[in-house]
Amino acid sequence: MSFSKDFFWGGATCANQSEGAFMEDGKLDSTIDHLTLGSRTEPRLFTETIEKDIIYPSHTAIDFYHHYKEDIKLFAEMGFKIFRMSINWTRIYPHGDELKPNQKGLDFYRSVFEELKKYGIEPLVTISHYELPFHLSKEYDGWYNRKCVDFYLKYCETLFSEYKGLVKYWLTFNEINSAAIDGNAYFSAGIYSVREKGMSAGIIPGEEDLDQLKKEMQSDKLKQYQALHHMLVASAKAIALGRGIDSNYQFGCMIAGICQYPLTCDPKDMLLTQSERQNVFYFCGDVQVRGAYPGYVKRYFREHDIAIELDADDEKALKGGCVDFFTFSYYSTGCVSTHDQEDKTAGNLIFGIKNPYLKTSQWGWQIDPDGLRYFLNEIYDRYQLPIMIVENGLGQDDKLEEDNSIHDPYRIDYMRGHIKAMSEAIEDGVDLIGYTPWGCIDIVAASTGEMKKRYGMIYVDANDEGKGTFNRYKKDSFYWYKKVIESCGEDLS
Repeated sequence: MSFSKDFFWGGATCANQSEGAFMEDGKLDSTIDHLTLGSRTEPRLFTETIEKDIIYPSHTAIDFYHHYKEDIKLFAEMGFKIFRMSINWTRIYPHGDELKPNQKGLDFYRSVFEELKKYGIEPLVTISHYELPFHLSKEYDGWYNRKCVDFYLKYCETLFSEYKGLVKYWLTFNEINSAAIDGNAYFSAGIYSVREKGMSAGIIPGEEDLDQLKKEMQSDKLKQYQALHHMLVASAKAIALGRGIDSNYQFGCMIAGICQYPLTCDPKDMLLTQSERQNVFYFCGDVQVRGAYPGYVKRYFREHDIAIELDADDEKALKGGCVDFFTFSYYSTGCVSTHDQEDKTAGNLIFGIKNPYLKTSQWGWQIDPDGLRYFLNEIYDRYQLPIMIVENGLGQDDKLEEDNSIHDPYRIDYMRGHIKAMSEAIEDGVDLIGYTPWGCIDIVAASTGEMKKRYGMIYVDANDEGKGTFNRYKKDSFYWYKKVIESCGEDLS
């Protein structure tokens, strides 16, 4: 048996893609609450004010806020050992800079954690998942302003004190490396001054549109890296703070798993692949695991005239707040090349060149279970820390049949392949301790805001416009994953 009996089988969601209940019980708007509905061909747009006749997917989502007991019961029926979720900062501190937290927000999450505890499900809590309070974005320019470090630490202190004994596992930021990726200055770091007109993720532009899209999403790289630095410092200081409140707390980083191959055997393609992986993926992992900026990033900064402003204690803070375990998202892979290529593929946060050996999903993401095994080995060889895969899944336009059944063999095939790859990686010696596939229940997609891009094993009767009964239905993959967990990964039939 590859998977241990205490392996953390579960699922993952986040607040802004599931809760809904916009402006309810003291909650105010976050950065993502200002992003409109998009699609594979149309980017999500930012609006300064919330308009009545525009659809903002996060405002309704799947209404987890009012359905959490029902949803957690379904998770328990599947056999979850762990549930990855996030806390919406604006439910706790609506503006982000208040002196006192919002009690109704604190009460809501306490109820969620107590419900999970009732079923023996361990919460894995992401503290900040793409939902900076909009007030902090507009008034302070988001994470570009160092003051956000202190606001974040106050927020963290409240969580660590309030939920001591209910939560053990924490992730400081979701996909923290995305803050430095083009097109994500506002989405990931809340930088109001370089807010984009849309999001690149999930959209495959035509050749003529690509230059225009890049112009629309042009961001100030210096601001992005300065913001990322503040987030890395905030993460380290939060970990030190949390350990002082409860020595049993365990902290992990969460990195967007951007895994790419060289398209050709040209050595220049190999060097480009190495550079991309270092600067886009390993950079944040190295800082959060090892506690210092690696040399290749310092070279990148020099060559791109990026001068990060550091406070006197920043290096000490980074060294003193290293993580206990490593987590990452993994959906697909792509290729890179120094040679001109037009055959592009979409993916999580970044474009790539299409790999001729891989199949492609309905939304243009390439399916690569073997890449997960390869990536797990690379990560573990580098860090020698326990690993969790906290996002992995297939977005598909599932159909609800007249008898309320949902047949999703493509999702079962996707998960089966990736679980087999996980098993092989464990046999290789990787210390893999958990798996929380993304969207264990249908949620709105981050890249496009669509509801029809469904990832879950539980179907939610809601459409892209946020309308429907919001009834929950079990897909075929629900029963299949239940069997997988019961057999501890042995029965994948």
